[in-house]
Amino acid sequence: MNTNPRLEVETDRNMAADSASALLRSNMYGLLASVFREEPTQTLIRELRGPRLSEVFSAMDIDLGETFLNTSESETVEILGLEFTRLFIGPGRHISAHESIFAEMDGDTGSLWGKKTVEVKNFIETTGLGYEPEFNGIPDHVSVELEFMQKLTAWEAEKWEQQDAKNAEYCRSVQRMFLDHHLLCWVPKFCDEVIKQAEIPFYATMAELTKNYMEFER
Repeated sequence: MNTNPRLEVETDRNMAADSASALLRSNMYGLLASVFREEPTQTLIRELRGPRLSEVFSAMDIDLGETFLNTSESETVEILGLEFTRLFIGPGRHISAHESIFAEMDGDTGSLWGKKTVEVKNFIETTGLGYEPEFNGIPDHVSVELEFMQKLTAWEAEKWEQQDAKNAEYCRSVQRMFLDHHLLCWVPKFCDEVIKQAEIPFYATMAELTKNYMEFER
């Protein structure tokens, strides 16, 4: 049986590039999930201000605002925590970060634990992923859906690293399905609401980044 060493080297190189690309996507999804999951911690603030992400933000011309950049970590946590609560929790008028609210508003009144929530729950569980025992949230929260994509892209990276092209492509097909049927259907509208209602630059900028990234993924 004849083999072509040059072709094998090229294939290995392509798989390594695909693995690196999937890992970069996984990191981005992980970052966005952490921003919308809960009130920011000092650890998250430190990561966002660190040299690695600062360089990325600078290259993308992303400005998180003077408040974020020039106040102490503890003060920044307090300021952003108040903004997070006002935007996403209440008790006043706030933005629901759940697909069932945004995706079912056209023609019907969106409600928590709606049809889309069940679809997302079933989709995630079909892949074999579950929830941490302490998780008591709702499966179609934006952070859960973004974290799900983080896991899928990490799996893809792992499969390319193992030179398992068949399962890597399968991971991609699952990602595409979840994007088409869920994230792309509502996250841009969610981001528009955040941009409209944010009072300080941080969450408006992160929402704009998320919306742009959804377009990139499309």
